[in-house]
Amino acid sequence: MKAKDIMSANVIAVFAENSVEELAKLLTDNNISGAPVIDKDKKVIGIVTEKDIMYKDSEPQFPPVANILGAQIFLGSVKEYNTQLRKILATSVNDLMTKDVITVTDDTDVKEIVEVMLENNINRVPVIDKDERLVGIISRADIVRYMAKSM
Repeated sequence: MKAKDIMSANVIAVFAENSVEELAKLLTDNNISGAPVIDKDKKVIGIVTEKDIMYKDSEPQFPPVANILGAQIFLGSVKEYNTQLRKILATSVNDLMTKDVITVTDDTDVKEIVEVMLENNINRVPVIDKDERLVGIISRADIVRYMAKSM
């Protein structure tokens, strides 16, 4: 079984220029928890989720610091702190989205998709064609539906 056999072809996607408010409305109106971010050519440039929006109501967690011989050494990730801060201050999807998106092609085997989702702890994966344009999306629910039919 391939991605094209189980993917949702009617993908709700957003543009980087969309506001955070537009994104929140789109997710809630369509009862979805995330969406790919595409450019004008339908190429995937990011992915955004409810979790990203939730940062708006959080406070950044500054990494712990150790003072050793007068030097400050960060014990946590400064990069993660900067990401949290960027998302808290976000006004557009571009500020919220994850830019390193894991995608699969429409002919990727479902078993490989399951491995990718589990290894990367992701809930959805955009499906692209040979021209790298968005053609579908596979969520965990799609995988479970496929498994239920196979049992």
